[in-house]
Amino acid sequence: MWEKAYEAQCITHDQKTPERQTHPRAKLTLFALAFGSFCIGTSEFASMGIIQSFARDLGIPIAQATNAIAAYAIGVVVGAPTITLGAARLNRRTLLLLLIALFVLGNSVSAMSTDLGTLMAARFITGLPQGAYFGAGAVVATHVVGAGRGGQAFALVMLGITTADVVGSPLATLFGQELGWRQTYIGVAILGAVALAGLSLWIPRTPDLDGGPITSEIAAFKNPNVWLVIGVAALGISSIFAVYTFIGPFVTDAAHLSPAITPIALALFGIGMTVGNLAGGRIADAHPSLGITAGFGCTLVVLILLATWGQNPWIMMPALFGVGAFMMAAVPAIQVQLTMFAPAAPTLMGAMNLAALNTANALGAWGAGIAVGAGWGLLSAAWAGFVLTGAGLVLYLATVRPKVLQGSATSLPHAASADHPRQLGS
Repeated sequence: MWEKAYEAQCITHDQKTPERQTHPRAKLTLFALAFGSFCIGTSEFASMGIIQSFARDLGIPIAQATNAIAAYAIGVVVGAPTITLGAARLNRRTLLLLLIALFVLGNSVSAMSTDLGTLMAARFITGLPQGAYFGAGAVVATHVVGAGRGGQAFALVMLGITTADVVGSPLATLFGQELGWRQTYIGVAILGAVALAGLSLWIPRTPDLDGGPITSEIAAFKNPNVWLVIGVAALGISSIFAVYTFIGPFVTDAAHLSPAITPIALALFGIGMTVGNLAGGRIADAHPSLGITAGFGCTLVVLILLATWGQNPWIMMPALFGVGAFMMAAVPAIQVQLTMFAPAAPTLMGAMNLAALNTANALGAWGAGIAVGAGWGLLSAAWAGFVLTGAGLVLYLATVRPKVLQGSATSLPHAASADHPRQLGS
């Protein structure tokens, strides 16, 4: 069963499965999975870098153009649980190919959009496959490398997202500035087609990747603690998207720098996210709640600096790095706590984590759009993020953190390292 293949990543490193560890196409499979996530991440974040271009071309204000970004996020939120559960019995290889094909279609339609409504519909379609892709990709990655190395395999798949933040999004933004925003989406669609070919060639055809029953995963939704963690993520992480959405205007209109600096600012933000994600993984394993409390708290401080003095490039650039780093430091802790509360549904929790992050994407873009549209200035986007992250931190401290600390006090093993952690709050 594919679920058992995923859960095998929790087995200690003393256990070996040589036949899978020596899988001749394992590295190619992992590369294809990571490249697919790179394409997905590039498509998502590039929209924020070219928002000025498509807003101008479609004749709409930037505040209204954020609806296209929010539509993508809503697509992820809708698609993560519905596709993951609806395709539970489908072979993971087949599912991944269908998801990437849908991704290519969505980006192709995005490039042909002539009005905001069509663009929003296209971005919604493009967002649908994201959550299910990472859930299914984790299962395939664990299968090809074998038990005891599932964490490493999943990290390699996720490497595509961090690479997209650092390389893919800035290059796509530069591409859009030079050739036009439609060409950006065409380029991403072509990359998606390449990923489709790679996945088709290198994911093994095997019944081991067949689906299974969904009853245990659906049961996870009955745990209110799961929904509390999702709410914390949706509110708290939203500031990263409130800021990211307006990086282009921050650079050109607030700091009065050349548009050529925008890709540099995006890359700096992405480097911060990569550093924070790596540090956050270690923090989450050692201290279950520290990643969220410290990550959210430090982000609030940096947001104040950005909102107050962000027109100064010497403050804006480090602040962009800081928002990306501190906020992403909280993300691994969110995943660990979701799995703590629903250990029997790791695949669904992975998809729901991405759904929560893209709810944050929609909330952040929406909140920043309202603040800027109200005439409070471009840097008010950072204040909007401050309010949302502050609400997430309050919710976490009041509801989730006491239960996590209680679980730690009773020697609850981490879901990432234990064979069968019991369910919190059940």
